[in-house]
Amino acid sequence: MAAGSKKVIFAALAGNALIAVTKFAAAAYTGSSAMLSEGIHSLVDTGNQGLLLYGLKKSKQPADREHPFGYGAELYFWSFVVAILIFAVGAGVSIYEGVQKVLEPHPVSDPLVNYIVLGLAFAFESVAWWIALKEFNASRRGRSLFQTVRDSKDPTLFTVLFEDSAAMLGLIVAAIGLVAAEVLGLPWLDGAASIVIGLILGGTAVLLAYETKGLLIGEGASPQIVASIRQIVEASPTVTAVNEIRTLHRGPHDILLALSLDFEDEVKAGAVEEAIYGMEQTIKRQNPDVTRLFIEVQAARHHEEMLKAEEELRMRDA
Repeated sequence: MAAGSKKVIFAALAGNALIAVTKFAAAAYTGSSAMLSEGIHSLVDTGNQGLLLYGLKKSKQPADREHPFGYGAELYFWSFVVAILIFAVGAGVSIYEGVQKVLEPHPVSDPLVNYIVLGLAFAFESVAWWIALKEFNASRRGRSLFQTVRDSKDPTLFTVLFEDSAAMLGLIVAAIGLVAAEVLGLPWLDGAASIVIGLILGGTAVLLAYETKGLLIGEGASPQIVASIRQIVEASPTVTAVNEIRTLHRGPHDILLALSLDFEDEVKAGAVEEAIYGMEQTIKRQNPDVTRLFIEVQAARHHEEMLKAEEELRMRDA
């Protein structure tokens, strides 16, 4: 998945960098606000891909004294920053530029240049979008698009896909605005197209921020992984009850697992240690994304008492 994520990001980075330069040149030559907004959009996307690559690199750093559980969450942080940048820079500047053009409209010179640039940009963007879509579909496993996004623990795949989708929509809007402004003789429609592009970017940013916020705060492992862990633990003859299973994704392939188990009272400490070692080996072998595992040995009645005390404390503080 990491290799796939990098391929998607590199494809988008190369395409957006080339497209941004072309769009800015066309905007400067023709004076089109929609084209300027598209140039800003592509520039922001280029920077965003750079941030995602940086996040991927930082997330691979080994654990140290200051960060004993590693740096896996770096990827989630930088994905959230990407969403903020799309909203603040991409959407904000596009809407501002569009409003300025609507208030002070001026005709676009040599619109043919813009049409050529938009066509080339759409071709480049389509290639990057197709690569992102293929990688995203490989992770769907029969689920709907939004369910896949909701369940995904790798923000790079859906971030790039959403960015590319917004870029293609923006190109279509820019083309419609330019054609309408020329055919109808209403130059302010070019500015209106820029505003619509900004709204598309804003909506994309809000959706990305919502999804990455959940990952940044901390999401648990999939029900399939939790069920696998429970099955392994319950198969141990020394375990009488599974008090609690808690999981936390620190990265797309970095799960922290905490177990609270009640063992047979007659079992000696050495046997408990061997049972824990065997369970840990089996869990990590069947679920390689589980990188850190902690097991608490606790009587079921004591665990219930602790949960009850915690609930009373929360009620009192509420």
